[in-house]
Amino acid sequence: MTDGAFTYNGGRVDPGERADIRYSISETYLGDPVRIPVSVVNGERPGPTVFLSAASHGDELNGIEVVREVAHEWVHTNLHGTLVCMPVLNVPGFVTQQRYLPVYDRDLNRAFPGREGSTSAKRMAAQIFENFVAPCDIGLDFHTSTRGRTNMLHVRADMDSDDVSRLARSFGSNVLIDSEGSEGTLRREATRAGVPTITVEMGEAHRFQRPLIDRALDGVASVLAEYGVYPTEPVNWPGWRTVVTRDQKTWIRADAGGLVDMHYERGDLVREGDAICTISNPFKTEVVDVPAPFTGLLVGKLENPVVYPGNPLVHLVELDERTRRAYERERSGTMPERPD
Repeated sequence: MTDGAFTYNGGRVDPGERADIRYSISETYLGDPVRIPVSVVNGERPGPTVFLSAASHGDELNGIEVVREVAHEWVHTNLHGTLVCMPVLNVPGFVTQQRYLPVYDRDLNRAFPGREGSTSAKRMAAQIFENFVAPCDIGLDFHTSTRGRTNMLHVRADMDSDDVSRLARSFGSNVLIDSEGSEGTLRREATRAGVPTITVEMGEAHRFQRPLIDRALDGVASVLAEYGVYPTEPVNWPGWRTVVTRDQKTWIRADAGGLVDMHYERGDLVREGDAICTISNPFKTEVVDVPAPFTGLLVGKLENPVVYPGNPLVHLVELDERTRRAYERERSGTMPERPD
């Protein structure tokens, strides 16, 4: 909680003020600054400091629009606390529209919390982390699937942490995937540093997908309500929810190369034994069905319909019987009641 100014190296934003900053985190080959856009909105009333970040992978665009709309289109007259909005972390990747930093193809989202005097990625990560992540109380980091695949909106979080679990549940998504996250990811390293953080996955790279953006904005509003940043707003209940552990999910991979005919969309329920997709050669003389190993939800799926053996086809998560019934009631228009 803070009732004072938000400070970073080189500046401060006092209560009741906002600042739109282009903050230098590195330099180009020509010695020009690499600057990330940051909007800090400091409310007149005390409350938590919340960071929202996107595009640590430069081609993941949906989250950019979420963070921009929170910063620049929402009315913040009743803001209790501070919002730190970073729509584009990986500026070099964003400019070239590629996932990784063009500098030696490094992954910025494996470089946190960063380190001065280390690689270019870790130096950039250190500037971001020290100035705009570590001073916060909670964080939301937005991602999409990689190129050629798509995700339904879901949250990834370390549910063994009570603080992270509270944050993840307050976002109001149907699916919560329980994982600590890989070394160097923003959510893992921020949580380790005492800033509970979740990842929000939504859609695919290289595009704005308005329905997913709108759902994510609802999730942000729900989080801010839960933590009293907007104390008069409601916390969302998504209608049904499942927490997915490591042994309840799998990536199904192609055992044959060819062209894929996908039979389901992201967010669909598939039954054990049903053909999720078929893979065929150019002449359609060899057709291979890919069956579902269990009844589950398609959290992610292939969009680019060509595969080598071993390429991922779908991300399938298991649902228990009670959750399946709630899912089916929602699809039929009969919403379940919120559990006690």
